Amino acid sequence: MRFYRLQQDPSPRYTGALNAAHKWGLPGLEPCPTCRTGGGVTGLEYPCVDLSGLPDHELKKLSDPWPVPFEEFSRLRELVRPLAPMGAVLEAGARLGPLTGKGSGHFGQLFMQEPWSLYLRRDALGRLQEAGVRGLRGCSLDVRFRVKHPPELLEMQLELHGQFHPDCLPPDRKPPCPTCGNDRLTLPEQPILAAPSLPEHLDVFRLAQWSTLIIANERLVDTVQRLELDGVVFQELQVR
Repeated sequence: MRFYRLQQDPSPRYTGALNAAHKWGLPGLEPCPTCRTGGGVTGLEYPCVDLSGLPDHELKKLSDPWPVPFEEFSRLRELVRPLAPMGAVLEAGARLGPLTGKGSGHFGQLFMQEPWSLYLRRDALGRLQEAGVRGLRGCSLDVRFRVKHPPELLEMQLELHGQFHPDCLPPDRKPPCPTCGNDRLTLPEQPILAAPSLPEHLDVFRLAQWSTLIIANERLVDTVQRLELDGVVFQELQVR
């Protein structure tokens, strides 16, 4: 099975842009006393999660990305966990709830606002699901367009699976921080995926070891090309 990285098609005819942000999220972390790293992780997005039933004073905290002490972060994470998908990775910086804001421009059938955000037009999602593509769950946007017939975009909530193969990682890589668990990993210039870690039950997913990478297998790529859906390009990755 071949695997590919999804990327936005750079053609100038795709002018679509979303000036929007997710309604809620887990805050960042204050610097770790051991390794001095803090902040948050990019690419952990759960747009189908609904936190509206939580108390207003908690929602206010979950709308502020400003870093907090680990104890407060842990409390907020446990508040969110029952409302998140089973197995969701809830790290500092995870974004939750519908994308909210404004949109403009021309969108393809598939669209990537950022390398870690995948959107599909509703009809494209339906066609892919009818063709048997697995792993696509669409979540509604709260985005306004100033056009008569706005595109009906859905954000994909993707599961996290898979690891890099050790051959593409530094041989002298340091162990994770014993206090906060930060593994200090950087994105390899030539990513190689570890075959045993890749899911067999999904055709598209986020890479668990690097959540800003959206990965698809050849079943999804072949289906997108057969249905002539536009908006993204595919870069094949090595697998060992």
